[in-house]
Amino acid sequence: MRVALVHDWLTGMRGGERCLEAFLRLYPEADIFTLVHVPGSTSALIDARVKGVSFLNRFPGVARYYRWLLPLFPSAVRGFNLEGYDLIISLSHAAAKNITVPAGSRHVCYCFTPMRYIWDQARSYFRGGLFYALWPVLWLLRWWDRRGSTRVDEFVAISSFVAARIRKFYGRRAFVIHPPVRMAEEIQEQLSPEEKAFFASHPEDFFLCAGALVPYKRVDIAVAAFNSLGLPLWVIGKGPELPRLRRAAAGNVRFLGHVSEAFMWECYRRCRALVFPGVEDFGIVPIECLASGRPVIGVDAGGLAETILGCNKVVESSHAGEIQWNGILIPKSRIGSSEALKEAVRCFVEREESFDPQAAKKHATCFSHSRFFDRWRIFCEQNNIEISSGVIERSSPQRASC
Repeated sequence: MRVALVHDWLTGMRGGERCLEAFLRLYPEADIFTLVHVPGSTSALIDARVKGVSFLNRFPGVARYYRWLLPLFPSAVRGFNLEGYDLIISLSHAAAKNITVPAGSRHVCYCFTPMRYIWDQARSYFRGGLFYALWPVLWLLRWWDRRGSTRVDEFVAISSFVAARIRKFYGRRAFVIHPPVRMAEEIQEQLSPEEKAFFASHPEDFFLCAGALVPYKRVDIAVAAFNSLGLPLWVIGKGPELPRLRRAAAGNVRFLGHVSEAFMWECYRRCRALVFPGVEDFGIVPIECLASGRPVIGVDAGGLAETILGCNKVVESSHAGEIQWNGILIPKSRIGSSEALKEAVRCFVEREESFDPQAAKKHATCFSHSRFFDRWRIFCEQNNIEISSGVIERSSPQRASC
């Protein structure tokens, strides 16, 4: 069986690229097609399997501005020659699912989300008058995106939240398979001498906020809340929101920019809790934090509603004696409120001593690679798809009940 993996772009090692690596473990001989590829920006495993790129890749310095080429995505994705592939798996949050599928090929879309830029978050990305100026282009892209969804044989969503959005925008049902998340024991990277010196000179207790600094992550809410609380907050990540966030932040908020994997996981282990104020499609960072034995303060919406056991929910549960909480969740009605986040942080501080790190680590195994492979096997069996030419690890019976 010949397999093609179509990914939107390969310009950095984020959650989507971790999923792509997992599919390469399932289909090690698969070829990768992508709009833009920056060699060395992801991993050697991914680089070795890239077979085709779009004409956008020939633009000088395209890695810095490819998102602004959105109107060219339809032409770019049509250029992939996928003749001869039996199974095509698109990993898509933008254009990858809109490929032209050859006759006789099976197309499965592992959907991170319907394209945010043109659907429900268009106003966040294109603010003010820019949204109205671009409306004719956005309308055409919505028509193109909905039409492309009809060429997908089966949708697989990364969460029930995304499955609902697929149903809303495309009118399609989706099987849910949560993305695979690395557990703490899988991390091999070591801190550099400079990084060790940094932690030695900054021994204070801190809260952590990590991820791309883009509007929908709502890092501005975290900054506003911690400005008022006065507690140390470390912010890891880069993005277009950084200058605005720096201007708004008080002295207790530290911006660390892009950091190494080893540094990131050390921050997970050392932080009091992860602060995650945005509505996320799934949220790999919170699960990595749980895998490091630290709790999460976030919102009871999106992916976190499916992955975090909020203290308030556990208290209300009839099985409260059997469940260990691993986070504090802000009610959906108060999303976007810095005051609500402040109250959640204070709630956590009051209950911090009752938090169980081992229970958090156990819960994180519900989202391991083994669990991902198990779910993919079930999906393939139900849809008569050849499962794999690679090795699939089965979940241990000792893992948490999920």
